[in-house]
Amino acid sequence: MRHLLPLLVALPLLGAALLATTGRRLPRIAVEITGFAVSGGTAALALVLLLNSAPPMTEWVGAWPPAGRESVGILVVGDGPALGMATLASLLTLAALAYSWRYFDAPPHGLTGAFTALMLVFQGAMCGFALAGDLFNAFVFFELMSVVAYALTGYRIDEAKAVQGALTFGIVNSLGAYALLMGIALLYARTGELAMARIGHGLDAAGPGGPDALVLASFVLVLTGLLVKAAAVPFHFWLPDAHAVAPTPVCMLLSGVMVELGAYGVWRVYGTVFAGPGGIPAADLTRALVTLGALTAVTGAVMCWYQRHIKRLLAYSTVAHTGLFLVGLGVLTPEADDGVALYLLGHAGVKAALFACAGALLDRFGSVDEHSLHGRGRPLRATGVMCAVGALGLAGLPPFGTGLGKAVTEEAVGGPLTVVYVAASAITAGAVLRVTARVFLGLGPRPRDAEYETSGSDEEPETTRLLRRIPDTMTTVPAVLLAAALAAGVVPGFGTLVARSVGRAGPGGAPAAAHWTAHGVLLGVASTVLAVALAGLAVTRPDWTAAPGWAAPLRRPQSGHVGDYVAWLLVGTTVLGALALPGVLGS
Repeated sequence: MRHLLPLLVALPLLGAALLATTGRRLPRIAVEITGFAVSGGTAALALVLLLNSAPPMTEWVGAWPPAGRESVGILVVGDGPALGMATLASLLTLAALAYSWRYFDAPPHGLTGAFTALMLVFQGAMCGFALAGDLFNAFVFFELMSVVAYALTGYRIDEAKAVQGALTFGIVNSLGAYALLMGIALLYARTGELAMARIGHGLDAAGPGGPDALVLASFVLVLTGLLVKAAAVPFHFWLPDAHAVAPTPVCMLLSGVMVELGAYGVWRVYGTVFAGPGGIPAADLTRALVTLGALTAVTGAVMCWYQRHIKRLLAYSTVAHTGLFLVGLGVLTPEADDGVALYLLGHAGVKAALFACAGALLDRFGSVDEHSLHGRGRPLRATGVMCAVGALGLAGLPPFGTGLGKAVTEEAVGGPLTVVYVAASAITAGAVLRVTARVFLGLGPRPRDAEYETSGSDEEPETTRLLRRIPDTMTTVPAVLLAAALAAGVVPGFGTLVARSVGRAGPGGAPAAAHWTAHGVLLGVASTVLAVALAGLAVTRPDWTAAPGWAAPLRRPQSGHVGDYVAWLLVGTTVLGALALPGVLGS
Protein backbone atom coordinates (compact mmCIF):
# COMPACT_ATOMS: atom_id res chain seq x y z
CA MET A 1 0.00 0.00 0.00
CA ARG A 2 3.01 2.29 0.19
CA HIS A 3 2.50 3.30 -3.44
CA LEU A 4 -0.71 5.04 -2.36
CA LEU A 5 1.08 7.44 0.01
CA PRO A 6 1.70 10.17 -2.61
CA LEU A 7 -2.03 10.22 -3.38
CA LEU A 8 -2.65 11.91 -0.01
CA VAL A 9 -0.96 14.95 -1.50
CA ALA A 10 -1.91 14.51 -5.14
CA LEU A 11 -5.69 14.07 -4.66
CA PRO A 12 -6.42 17.40 -2.94
CA LEU A 13 -4.01 19.26 -5.24
CA LEU A 14 -5.69 17.79 -8.33
CA GLY A 15 -9.10 18.63 -6.90
CA ALA A 16 -7.95 22.20 -6.27
CA ALA A 17 -6.64 22.48 -9.84
CA LEU A 18 -9.97 21.24 -11.17
CA LEU A 19 -11.91 23.82 -9.15
CA ALA A 20 -9.50 26.60 -10.04
CA THR A 21 -10.01 26.00 -13.76
CA THR A 22 -13.71 25.13 -13.87
CA GLY A 23 -15.14 26.45 -10.60
CA ARG A 24 -16.18 29.83 -11.97
CA ARG A 25 -18.39 28.09 -14.53
CA LEU A 26 -20.02 25.72 -12.03
CA PRO A 27 -22.91 26.43 -9.67
CA ARG A 28 -21.86 26.83 -6.09
CA ILE A 29 -23.48 23.58 -4.95
CA ALA A 30 -21.40 21.64 -7.50
CA VAL A 31 -18.21 23.32 -6.29
CA GLU A 32 -18.92 22.49 -2.67
CA ILE A 33 -19.89 18.89 -3.42
CA THR A 34 -16.68 18.45 -5.42
CA GLY A 35 -14.55 19.88 -2.63
CA PHE A 36 -16.33 17.79 -0.02
CA ALA A 37 -15.90 14.61 -2.09
CA VAL A 38 -12.19 15.21 -2.74
CA SER A 39 -11.45 16.11 0.87
CA GLY A 40 -13.51 13.19 2.18
CA GLY A 41 -11.89 10.75 -0.23
CA THR A 42 -8.45 11.87 0.89
CA ALA A 43 -9.47 11.51 4.54
CA ALA A 44 -10.78 7.99 3.89
CA LEU A 45 -7.54 7.01 2.14
CA ALA A 46 -5.47 8.45 4.98
CA LEU A 47 -7.50 6.47 7.50
CA VAL A 48 -7.10 3.23 5.54
CA LEU A 49 -3.34 3.75 5.29
CA LEU A 50 -3.17 4.61 9.00
CA LEU A 51 -4.86 1.34 9.90
CA ASN A 52 -2.23 -0.48 7.82
CA SER A 53 0.81 1.51 9.01
CA ALA A 54 2.40 -1.35 10.95
CA PRO A 55 5.12 -1.91 9.93
CA PRO A 56 5.82 1.65 8.73
CA MET A 57 5.85 2.28 4.98
CA THR A 58 8.30 4.33 2.93
CA GLU A 59 8.06 5.34 -0.71
CA TRP A 60 10.55 7.06 -3.00
CA VAL A 61 8.27 9.07 -5.26
CA GLY A 62 8.91 8.74 -8.98
CA ALA A 63 10.85 5.47 -8.56
CA TRP A 64 14.07 7.27 -7.58
CA PRO A 65 15.43 5.11 -4.75
CA PRO A 66 18.92 5.73 -3.35
CA ALA A 67 21.80 4.55 -5.51
CA GLY A 68 24.61 3.53 -3.21
CA ARG A 69 25.33 6.46 -0.93
CA GLU A 70 23.51 9.01 -3.09
CA SER A 71 19.82 9.87 -2.83
CA VAL A 72 18.02 12.46 -4.93
CA GLY A 73 14.44 11.20 -4.82
CA ILE A 74 11.51 12.45 -2.77
CA LEU A 75 10.94 10.28 0.29
CA VAL A 76 7.55 9.99 1.97
CA VAL A 77 7.11 8.14 5.25
CA GLY A 78 3.93 6.34 6.22
CA ASP A 79 4.33 5.51 9.89
CA GLY A 80 1.70 5.99 12.59
CA PRO A 81 2.46 9.60 13.58
CA ALA A 82 2.82 10.80 9.97
CA LEU A 83 -0.39 9.18 8.78
CA GLY A 84 -2.11 10.18 12.00
CA MET A 85 -1.33 13.84 11.33
CA ALA A 86 -2.36 13.48 7.69
CA THR A 87 -5.65 11.91 8.81
CA LEU A 88 -6.21 14.68 11.35
CA ALA A 89 -5.51 17.37 8.75
CA SER A 90 -7.87 15.73 6.26
CA LEU A 91 -10.70 15.21 8.73
CA LEU A 92 -10.49 18.78 10.02
CA THR A 93 -10.44 20.11 6.46
CA LEU A 94 -13.54 18.04 5.77
CA ALA A 95 -15.16 19.47 8.92
CA ALA A 96 -14.23 23.04 7.91
CA LEU A 97 -15.70 22.53 4.44
CA ALA A 98 -18.88 21.11 5.95
CA TYR A 99 -19.08 24.07 8.31
CA SER A 100 -18.66 26.54 5.45
CA TRP A 101 -21.36 24.85 3.34
CA ARG A 102 -23.72 27.67 4.25
CA TYR A 103 -21.04 30.04 5.51
CA PHE A 104 -20.15 32.40 2.68
CA ASP A 105 -23.46 33.43 1.19
CA ALA A 106 -21.95 35.23 -1.81
CA PRO A 107 -18.41 34.39 -2.94
CA PRO A 108 -16.72 37.09 -5.02
CA HIS A 109 -18.01 37.26 -8.58
CA GLY A 110 -16.10 34.90 -10.84
CA LEU A 111 -14.36 33.20 -7.89
CA THR A 112 -16.96 30.64 -6.89
CA GLY A 113 -14.44 27.83 -6.49
CA ALA A 114 -11.59 29.89 -5.03
CA PHE A 115 -12.21 29.29 -1.32
CA THR A 116 -12.78 25.55 -1.72
CA ALA A 117 -9.75 25.22 -3.99
CA LEU A 118 -7.53 27.03 -1.46
CA MET A 119 -8.79 24.79 1.32
CA LEU A 120 -7.89 21.69 -0.72
CA VAL A 121 -4.41 23.04 -1.43
CA PHE A 122 -4.04 23.68 2.30
CA GLN A 123 -5.06 20.08 2.99
CA GLY A 124 -2.56 18.74 0.46
CA ALA A 125 0.24 20.88 1.90
CA MET A 126 -0.47 19.72 5.44
CA CYS A 127 -0.55 16.08 4.37
CA GLY A 128 2.70 16.56 2.43
CA PHE A 129 4.45 18.12 5.44
CA ALA A 130 3.26 15.29 7.71
CA LEU A 131 4.50 12.59 5.33
CA ALA A 132 7.74 14.25 4.19
CA GLY A 133 10.77 12.06 4.85
CA ASP A 134 13.29 14.54 3.47
CA LEU A 135 13.91 18.02 4.81
CA PHE A 136 13.79 19.91 1.55
CA ASN A 137 10.32 18.70 0.63
CA ALA A 138 9.21 19.30 4.20
CA PHE A 139 10.27 22.91 3.54
CA VAL A 140 8.37 22.94 0.23
CA PHE A 141 5.14 21.86 1.90
CA PHE A 142 5.89 24.13 4.87
CA GLU A 143 6.05 27.09 2.49
CA LEU A 144 3.00 25.95 0.53
CA MET A 145 1.06 25.84 3.80
CA SER A 146 2.19 29.38 4.58
CA VAL A 147 1.31 30.77 1.15
CA VAL A 148 -2.17 29.23 1.14
CA ALA A 149 -2.84 30.18 4.77
CA TYR A 150 -1.78 33.74 3.90
CA ALA A 151 -4.35 33.84 1.10
CA LEU A 152 -7.05 32.31 3.30
CA THR A 153 -6.33 34.66 6.20
CA GLY A 154 -6.77 37.67 3.92
CA TYR A 155 -9.66 36.13 2.00
CA ARG A 156 -11.92 39.05 2.84
CA ILE A 157 -9.62 41.39 0.98
CA ASP A 158 -12.08 44.28 1.08
CA GLU A 159 -11.36 44.70 4.81
CA ALA A 160 -8.18 46.53 5.80
CA LYS A 161 -7.81 44.49 9.00
CA ALA A 162 -7.85 41.24 7.05
CA VAL A 163 -5.10 42.48 4.75
CA GLN A 164 -2.98 43.65 7.67
CA GLY A 165 -3.39 40.37 9.53
CA ALA A 166 -2.55 38.40 6.41
CA LEU A 167 0.58 40.49 5.75
CA THR A 168 1.75 39.95 9.31
CA PHE A 169 1.16 36.23 8.92
CA GLY A 170 2.94 36.14 5.56
CA ILE A 171 6.04 38.08 6.60
CA VAL A 172 6.66 36.31 9.90
CA ASN A 173 6.05 32.84 8.49
CA SER A 174 8.18 33.60 5.43
CA LEU A 175 11.08 34.54 7.69
CA GLY A 176 10.56 31.29 9.55
CA ALA A 177 10.65 29.45 6.22
CA TYR A 178 13.89 31.22 5.25
CA ALA A 179 15.44 30.16 8.54
CA LEU A 180 14.36 26.57 7.90
CA LEU A 181 15.80 26.66 4.38
CA MET A 182 19.16 28.02 5.60
CA GLY A 183 19.33 25.28 8.22
CA ILE A 184 18.63 22.66 5.55
CA ALA A 185 21.39 24.15 3.37
CA LEU A 186 23.90 23.83 6.20
CA LEU A 187 22.92 20.20 6.79
CA TYR A 188 23.19 19.45 3.09
CA ALA A 189 26.64 21.07 3.00
CA ARG A 190 27.77 18.85 5.87
CA THR A 191 26.23 15.53 4.80
CA GLY A 192 25.31 15.82 1.10
CA GLU A 193 21.89 14.38 1.96
CA LEU A 194 18.32 15.63 2.22
CA ALA A 195 16.50 12.55 3.54
CA MET A 196 16.12 13.03 7.30
CA ALA A 197 17.35 9.60 8.35
CA ARG A 198 20.35 9.82 6.01
CA ILE A 199 21.21 13.29 7.34
CA GLY A 200 21.16 11.88 10.85
CA HIS A 201 23.52 9.06 9.86
CA GLY A 202 25.75 11.58 8.08
CA LEU A 203 25.99 13.80 11.16
CA ASP A 204 26.88 10.81 13.33
CA ALA A 205 29.59 9.73 10.88
CA ALA A 206 31.01 13.24 10.45
CA GLY A 207 31.01 14.28 14.06
CA PRO A 208 31.00 11.36 16.51
CA GLY A 209 32.67 13.56 19.10
CA GLY A 210 29.61 15.76 19.41
CA PRO A 211 28.09 18.76 17.65
CA ASP A 212 30.08 21.70 16.35
CA ALA A 213 29.08 25.25 15.49
CA LEU A 214 27.69 24.29 12.08
CA VAL A 215 25.42 21.61 13.56
CA LEU A 216 24.27 24.04 16.26
CA ALA A 217 23.52 26.71 13.66
CA SER A 218 21.53 24.29 11.51
CA PHE A 219 19.63 23.04 14.56
CA VAL A 220 18.72 26.57 15.67
CA LEU A 221 17.63 27.64 12.19
CA VAL A 222 15.53 24.54 11.54
CA LEU A 223 13.84 24.74 14.94
CA THR A 224 13.21 28.46 14.49
CA GLY A 225 11.21 27.76 11.36
CA LEU A 226 9.21 25.01 13.05
CA LEU A 227 8.59 27.00 16.24
CA VAL A 228 7.29 29.94 14.19
CA LYS A 229 4.71 27.60 12.72
CA ALA A 230 3.97 26.22 16.20
CA ALA A 231 3.48 29.80 17.53
CA ALA A 232 5.85 29.32 20.44
CA VAL A 233 6.88 32.41 22.43
CA PRO A 234 8.46 34.71 21.24
CA PHE A 235 7.57 33.60 17.69
CA HIS A 236 3.83 33.67 18.37
CA PHE A 237 2.74 37.24 17.66
CA TRP A 238 1.34 36.47 14.21
CA LEU A 239 -1.20 33.98 15.56
CA PRO A 240 -3.66 36.26 17.44
CA ASP A 241 -3.53 38.88 14.69
CA ALA A 242 -4.26 36.25 12.02
CA HIS A 243 -7.05 34.54 13.98
CA ALA A 244 -8.77 37.85 14.63
CA VAL A 245 -9.32 38.43 10.89
CA ALA A 246 -9.27 34.98 9.26
CA PRO A 247 -12.58 33.36 8.26
CA THR A 248 -13.79 30.97 10.93
CA PRO A 249 -13.26 27.76 8.89
CA VAL A 250 -9.65 28.86 8.39
CA CYS A 251 -9.22 29.46 12.13
CA MET A 252 -10.44 25.91 12.70
CA LEU A 253 -7.49 24.65 10.64
CA LEU A 254 -4.88 27.11 11.90
CA SER A 255 -5.44 26.26 15.57
CA GLY A 256 -6.75 22.75 15.03
CA VAL A 257 -3.91 21.28 12.98
CA MET A 258 -1.38 23.72 11.47
CA VAL A 259 0.07 24.82 14.80
CA GLU A 260 0.17 21.19 15.92
CA LEU A 261 2.11 20.32 12.77
CA GLY A 262 4.84 22.69 13.97
CA ALA A 263 5.14 20.72 17.21
CA TYR A 264 5.04 17.46 15.25
CA GLY A 265 7.87 18.78 13.04
CA VAL A 266 10.03 19.46 16.10
CA TRP A 267 9.49 15.90 17.33
CA ARG A 268 10.14 14.36 13.91
CA VAL A 269 13.23 16.41 13.01
CA TYR A 270 14.98 16.02 16.34
CA GLY A 271 14.30 12.30 16.64
CA THR A 272 15.40 11.58 13.07
CA VAL A 273 18.15 14.14 12.40
CA PHE A 274 19.65 15.53 15.60
CA ALA A 275 19.18 12.78 18.22
CA GLY A 276 22.39 10.85 17.44
CA PRO A 277 25.91 11.35 18.80
CA GLY A 278 26.71 13.85 16.04
CA GLY A 279 23.61 15.92 16.78
CA ILE A 280 22.38 17.97 19.71
CA PRO A 281 22.66 16.37 23.18
CA ALA A 282 19.36 15.43 24.78
CA ALA A 283 20.00 17.66 27.80
CA ASP A 284 20.33 20.71 25.56
CA LEU A 285 17.12 20.00 23.66
CA THR A 286 15.33 19.44 26.96
CA ARG A 287 16.62 22.75 28.29
CA ALA A 288 15.53 24.60 25.15
CA LEU A 289 12.08 23.08 24.69
CA VAL A 290 11.07 22.97 28.35
CA THR A 291 12.16 26.59 28.87
CA LEU A 292 10.42 27.90 25.76
CA GLY A 293 7.42 25.63 26.35
CA ALA A 294 6.88 26.80 29.92
CA LEU A 295 7.29 30.44 28.84
CA THR A 296 4.80 29.87 26.02
CA ALA A 297 2.26 28.20 28.30
CA VAL A 298 2.41 30.94 30.93
CA THR A 299 2.37 33.82 28.44
CA GLY A 300 -0.47 32.32 26.43
CA ALA A 301 -2.58 31.62 29.53
CA VAL A 302 -2.15 35.12 30.99
CA MET A 303 -2.88 36.83 27.66
CA CYS A 304 -5.87 34.55 27.10
CA TRP A 305 -7.40 35.57 30.41
CA TYR A 306 -7.29 39.30 29.68
CA GLN A 307 -8.86 39.18 26.20
CA ARG A 308 -12.40 40.33 25.41
CA HIS A 309 -12.13 39.62 21.65
CA ILE A 310 -13.31 36.01 21.64
CA LYS A 311 -11.29 34.85 18.62
CA ARG A 312 -8.11 36.40 20.04
CA LEU A 313 -8.89 34.76 23.37
CA LEU A 314 -9.09 31.37 21.67
CA ALA A 315 -5.88 32.11 19.75
CA TYR A 316 -3.96 32.77 22.97
CA SER A 317 -5.43 29.59 24.38
CA THR A 318 -3.82 27.79 21.43
CA VAL A 319 -0.49 29.45 22.29
CA ALA A 320 -0.77 28.24 25.90
CA HIS A 321 -1.53 24.65 24.93
CA THR A 322 1.26 24.68 22.34
CA GLY A 323 3.58 25.45 25.23
CA LEU A 324 2.31 22.37 27.05
CA PHE A 325 2.95 20.26 23.95
CA LEU A 326 6.54 21.53 23.75
CA VAL A 327 7.20 20.86 27.44
CA GLY A 328 6.01 17.27 26.96
CA LEU A 329 8.16 16.79 23.88
CA GLY A 330 11.13 18.35 25.64
CA VAL A 331 11.42 15.79 28.42
CA LEU A 332 12.25 13.16 25.79
CA THR A 333 10.49 10.15 27.26
CA PRO A 334 8.24 7.69 25.39
CA GLU A 335 5.45 8.25 27.92
CA ALA A 336 5.51 12.01 27.36
CA ASP A 337 5.46 11.55 23.58
CA ASP A 338 2.41 9.31 23.92
CA GLY A 339 0.67 11.85 26.13
CA VAL A 340 1.39 14.74 23.78
CA ALA A 341 0.02 12.76 20.81
CA LEU A 342 -3.27 12.13 22.64
CA TYR A 343 -3.39 15.69 23.99
CA LEU A 344 -2.85 17.06 20.50
CA LEU A 345 -5.68 14.98 19.00
CA GLY A 346 -8.14 16.01 21.69
CA HIS A 347 -7.12 19.66 21.51
CA ALA A 348 -7.65 19.72 17.75
CA GLY A 349 -11.30 18.72 18.09
CA VAL A 350 -12.02 20.98 21.04
CA LYS A 351 -10.36 24.09 19.62
CA ALA A 352 -11.89 23.70 16.16
CA ALA A 353 -15.32 23.36 17.79
CA LEU A 354 -14.81 26.49 19.91
CA PHE A 355 -13.84 28.54 16.87
CA ALA A 356 -16.93 27.23 15.09
CA CYS A 357 -19.04 28.51 18.01
CA ALA A 358 -17.30 31.90 17.82
CA GLY A 359 -18.15 32.04 14.12
CA ALA A 360 -21.82 31.43 14.93
CA LEU A 361 -21.77 34.42 17.29
CA LEU A 362 -20.11 36.60 14.68
CA ASP A 363 -22.65 35.81 11.98
CA ARG A 364 -25.65 36.01 14.29
CA PHE A 365 -24.77 39.25 16.08
CA GLY A 366 -21.95 40.86 14.08
CA SER A 367 -19.64 40.85 17.10
CA VAL A 368 -17.13 38.69 18.93
CA ASP A 369 -16.80 41.07 21.86
CA GLU A 370 -17.43 39.47 25.22
CA HIS A 371 -18.71 42.74 26.71
CA SER A 372 -21.12 43.82 23.99
CA LEU A 373 -22.51 40.28 23.67
CA HIS A 374 -23.40 40.14 27.37
CA GLY A 375 -26.62 38.11 27.61
CA ARG A 376 -27.37 38.32 23.88
CA GLY A 377 -26.46 34.67 23.25
CA ARG A 378 -29.35 33.27 25.28
CA PRO A 379 -31.29 32.17 22.16
CA LEU A 380 -28.30 30.09 20.98
CA ARG A 381 -28.69 27.36 23.57
CA ALA A 382 -26.92 24.63 21.61
CA THR A 383 -23.96 26.90 20.87
CA GLY A 384 -23.75 27.88 24.55
CA VAL A 385 -23.75 24.25 25.66
CA MET A 386 -20.99 23.43 23.18
CA CYS A 387 -18.89 26.37 24.42
CA ALA A 388 -19.22 25.09 27.97
CA VAL A 389 -18.36 21.53 26.95
CA GLY A 390 -15.37 22.78 24.95
CA ALA A 391 -14.13 24.72 27.96
CA LEU A 392 -14.29 21.58 30.10
CA GLY A 393 -12.33 19.78 27.39
CA LEU A 394 -9.64 22.48 27.51
CA ALA A 395 -9.44 22.05 31.27
CA GLY A 396 -8.68 18.36 30.81
CA LEU A 397 -11.80 17.04 32.50
CA PRO A 398 -11.99 13.24 32.33
CA PRO A 399 -12.92 11.46 30.13
CA PHE A 400 -12.04 13.90 27.29
CA GLY A 401 -9.12 12.96 25.06
CA THR A 402 -7.46 16.20 26.15
CA GLY A 403 -7.78 15.00 29.73
CA LEU A 404 -6.22 11.61 28.97
CA GLY A 405 -3.35 13.14 27.02
CA LYS A 406 -2.79 15.79 29.67
CA ALA A 407 -2.84 13.18 32.44
CA VAL A 408 -0.29 10.93 30.71
CA THR A 409 1.98 13.89 29.94
CA GLU A 410 1.73 15.30 33.48
CA GLU A 411 2.79 11.98 34.94
CA ALA A 412 5.74 11.86 32.55
CA VAL A 413 7.03 15.39 33.19
CA GLY A 414 6.40 15.30 36.95
CA GLY A 415 7.50 17.83 39.55
CA PRO A 416 6.93 21.58 39.17
CA LEU A 417 6.03 21.22 35.51
CA THR A 418 2.77 19.58 36.57
CA VAL A 419 1.80 22.92 38.12
CA VAL A 420 2.31 24.58 34.73
CA TYR A 421 -0.05 22.06 33.11
CA VAL A 422 -2.76 22.50 35.73
CA ALA A 423 -2.50 26.30 35.80
CA ALA A 424 -2.38 26.86 32.02
CA SER A 425 -5.27 24.52 31.27
CA ALA A 426 -7.36 25.94 34.14
CA ILE A 427 -6.80 29.59 33.16
CA THR A 428 -7.58 29.07 29.47
CA ALA A 429 -10.64 26.95 30.26
CA GLY A 430 -11.74 29.49 32.88
CA ALA A 431 -11.58 32.25 30.28
CA VAL A 432 -13.84 30.29 27.93
CA LEU A 433 -16.25 29.46 30.76
CA ARG A 434 -16.33 33.14 31.70
CA VAL A 435 -17.30 34.04 28.14
CA THR A 436 -19.96 31.32 28.16
CA ALA A 437 -21.48 32.56 31.42
CA ARG A 438 -21.58 36.18 30.30
CA VAL A 439 -22.62 35.77 26.67
CA PHE A 440 -25.03 32.83 26.81
CA LEU A 441 -26.39 33.17 30.34
CA GLY A 442 -26.03 36.90 30.98
CA LEU A 443 -24.52 36.27 34.41
CA GLY A 444 -22.88 39.02 36.42
CA PRO A 445 -22.73 42.74 35.74
CA ARG A 446 -21.49 43.91 32.38
CA PRO A 447 -17.76 44.67 32.72
CA ARG A 448 -16.63 48.23 32.20
CA ASP A 449 -14.87 48.84 28.91
CA ALA A 450 -11.12 49.36 28.84
CA GLU A 451 -8.81 50.56 26.14
CA TYR A 452 -6.06 48.02 26.56
CA GLU A 453 -7.33 45.38 24.13
CA THR A 454 -9.12 44.91 20.84
CA SER A 455 -12.84 44.81 21.56
CA GLY A 456 -14.18 42.76 18.66
CA SER A 457 -17.45 44.73 18.66
CA ASP A 458 -16.94 46.27 15.22
CA GLU A 459 -16.36 43.03 13.31
CA GLU A 460 -18.18 42.41 10.06
CA PRO A 461 -20.16 39.17 9.74
CA GLU A 462 -18.78 36.64 7.30
CA THR A 463 -22.12 36.28 5.58
CA THR A 464 -23.98 38.76 3.39
CA ARG A 465 -26.21 39.76 6.30
CA LEU A 466 -26.66 38.84 9.94
CA LEU A 467 -28.19 35.40 10.31
CA ARG A 468 -31.60 35.09 11.92
CA ARG A 469 -31.06 31.39 12.37
CA ILE A 470 -27.82 29.44 12.66
CA PRO A 471 -27.67 26.81 9.86
CA ASP A 472 -27.65 23.20 10.97
CA THR A 473 -24.17 22.65 9.52
CA MET A 474 -22.75 25.36 11.82
CA THR A 475 -24.18 23.50 14.82
CA THR A 476 -23.64 19.90 13.76
CA VAL A 477 -19.95 20.26 12.91
CA PRO A 478 -18.79 21.53 16.34
CA ALA A 479 -20.99 18.93 18.02
CA VAL A 480 -19.30 16.13 16.05
CA LEU A 481 -15.86 17.57 16.80
CA LEU A 482 -16.55 17.67 20.53
CA ALA A 483 -17.92 14.13 20.39
CA ALA A 484 -14.70 13.01 18.67
CA ALA A 485 -12.58 14.73 21.33
CA LEU A 486 -14.59 12.94 24.00
CA ALA A 487 -14.32 9.60 22.21
CA ALA A 488 -10.52 9.88 22.18
CA GLY A 489 -10.56 9.48 25.95
CA VAL A 490 -13.46 7.03 26.19
CA VAL A 491 -12.99 4.42 23.47
CA PRO A 492 -11.31 1.40 25.07
CA GLY A 493 -7.78 0.82 23.87
CA PHE A 494 -7.56 4.02 21.80
CA GLY A 495 -4.88 5.53 24.03
CA THR A 496 -2.83 2.35 23.92
CA LEU A 497 -3.20 2.18 20.14
CA VAL A 498 -1.89 5.75 19.76
CA ALA A 499 0.94 5.08 22.20
CA ARG A 500 1.98 1.93 20.35
CA SER A 501 1.95 3.80 17.05
CA VAL A 502 4.12 6.62 18.43
CA GLY A 503 6.44 4.14 20.11
CA ARG A 504 7.14 2.28 16.87
CA ALA A 505 8.09 5.51 15.10
CA GLY A 506 9.98 7.18 17.96
CA PRO A 507 13.73 7.09 18.50
CA GLY A 508 13.42 4.44 21.21
CA GLY A 509 10.89 2.31 19.39
CA ALA A 510 9.58 1.13 22.74
CA PRO A 511 5.95 0.02 22.96
CA ALA A 512 3.93 1.76 25.66
CA ALA A 513 0.41 2.04 26.98
CA ALA A 514 -1.62 5.15 27.74
CA HIS A 515 -4.53 4.81 30.13
CA TRP A 516 -6.31 6.63 32.91
CA THR A 517 -4.77 6.61 36.37
CA ALA A 518 -6.13 7.88 39.69
CA HIS A 519 -3.42 10.54 39.73
CA GLY A 520 -4.34 11.76 36.25
CA VAL A 521 -8.07 11.83 37.02
CA LEU A 522 -7.46 13.88 40.18
CA LEU A 523 -5.32 16.41 38.33
CA GLY A 524 -7.92 16.70 35.57
CA VAL A 525 -10.70 17.27 38.10
CA ALA A 526 -8.51 19.77 39.98
CA SER A 527 -7.81 21.85 36.87
CA THR A 528 -11.53 21.79 35.99
CA VAL A 529 -12.58 22.89 39.48
CA LEU A 530 -10.00 25.67 39.34
CA ALA A 531 -11.30 26.76 35.93
CA VAL A 532 -14.89 26.91 37.21
CA ALA A 533 -13.76 28.88 40.29
CA LEU A 534 -11.82 31.38 38.17
CA ALA A 535 -14.78 31.84 35.82
CA GLY A 536 -17.13 32.36 38.76
CA LEU A 537 -14.87 34.97 40.33
CA ALA A 538 -14.46 36.77 37.01
CA VAL A 539 -18.23 36.90 36.44
CA THR A 540 -19.01 38.19 39.92
CA ARG A 541 -16.00 40.51 40.07
CA PRO A 542 -15.52 42.04 36.60
CA ASP A 543 -12.35 43.85 37.68
CA TRP A 544 -10.64 40.46 37.66
CA THR A 545 -10.54 40.63 33.89
CA ALA A 546 -8.90 44.07 33.81
CA ALA A 547 -5.22 43.57 33.08
CA PRO A 548 -3.01 44.74 35.98
CA GLY A 549 0.16 46.74 35.54
CA TRP A 550 2.43 43.71 35.86
CA ALA A 551 0.87 42.22 32.71
CA ALA A 552 1.86 45.23 30.58
CA PRO A 553 5.21 43.70 29.49
CA LEU A 554 3.26 40.77 28.02
CA ARG A 555 0.67 42.95 26.28
CA ARG A 556 2.96 45.63 24.90
CA PRO A 557 4.90 43.43 22.39
CA GLN A 558 1.60 42.49 20.69
CA SER A 559 1.74 45.84 18.96
CA GLY A 560 0.44 44.95 15.52
CA HIS A 561 3.64 46.29 13.94
CA VAL A 562 5.30 43.60 11.86
CA GLY A 563 8.74 45.12 12.46
CA ASP A 564 8.37 44.44 16.17
CA TYR A 565 7.44 40.85 15.45
CA VAL A 566 10.50 40.41 13.22
CA ALA A 567 12.70 41.77 16.03
CA TRP A 568 11.20 39.29 18.47
CA LEU A 569 11.78 36.48 15.99
CA LEU A 570 15.48 37.35 15.99
CA VAL A 571 15.46 37.49 19.78
CA GLY A 572 13.86 34.05 19.91
CA THR A 573 16.45 32.61 17.54
CA THR A 574 19.24 34.01 19.72
CA VAL A 575 17.69 32.63 22.89
CA LEU A 576 17.24 29.22 21.28
CA GLY A 577 20.92 29.20 20.30
CA ALA A 578 21.98 30.22 23.82
CA LEU A 579 19.91 27.45 25.38
CA ALA A 580 21.49 24.83 23.08
CA LEU A 581 25.05 26.23 23.23
CA PRO A 582 26.34 24.30 26.30
CA GLY A 583 26.36 21.05 24.31
CA VAL A 584 28.68 22.54 21.72
CA LEU A 585 30.95 24.06 24.33
CA GLY A 586 31.08 20.78 26.20
CA SER A 587 32.14 18.87 23.10
